[in-house]
Amino acid sequence: MELRGAVALVTGGNGGLGQRICHALAAEGVNIAVMYARSREQAEGVAAELAGRHQVQARAFACDITDRAQVERLVADVTGQFGRLDILVNDAAYNKAIPFQDLDGLTEEEWDRILAVNLTGPMRLIKAVAPVMKAQGGGRIVNIASVAGLGPSGSSIAYAVSKAGLIHLTKCMAVALAPETLVNCVAPGMLEGTRATANLRQEQIERANSGALLKKAADKDDCADMVVTMCRTDTMTGQTTVIDAGRLFH
Repeated sequence: MELRGAVALVTGGNGGLGQRICHALAAEGVNIAVMYARSREQAEGVAAELAGRHQVQARAFACDITDRAQVERLVADVTGQFGRLDILVNDAAYNKAIPFQDLDGLTEEEWDRILAVNLTGPMRLIKAVAPVMKAQGGGRIVNIASVAGLGPSGSSIAYAVSKAGLIHLTKCMAVALAPETLVNCVAPGMLEGTRATANLRQEQIERANSGALLKKAADKDDCADMVVTMCRTDTMTGQTTVIDAGRLFH
């Protein structure tokens, strides 16, 4: 897929990893819709930096991805502003550190919120952009999961299950949207300097880093570069690539 001049919607685009993804795509000439949930000033700052540094069009858009009407309005607003929509990156996520053994702490309210943001939200977005991409003749969707979705690990059972679901959703949507739209997934390991990491206990961070073969966190720029590759490819779909400094083999 030719990236220069394409339009990408990046959910959570003002977050630690989301900003790197936005810049990596913009460096290839992609125009960026930076979606945020609450931090309007930060998202607008990211959009301004993208436009200034990479000479692309960039704008910030607010959306609560747990609200179907807001998701549908978001896609309509982005296509209305940019004239098209070629790429969706589902990076927005929520987590809360709840030890696996603390089943009482894993309340139904936390379970519902984590799955609503991490799994149902991406599903809504994919359904909303699918007809737009099909009408254009093609598109690319990249989901950001986690190695927690490939094994019983991570900040909580709900988080692990939501990311496992996102990985399988990637496969199912690859089947549903072929051949016009390609759907792939990046599963990072521990990432430093993100909102998700900020919600973890220090011992979880240290354990994850020490358990990796390379004895360090995964690199956000490596993850962003993989997103670019998945947007450019014409022959890869339904795949999940792990970037975790050698922690998990699958």
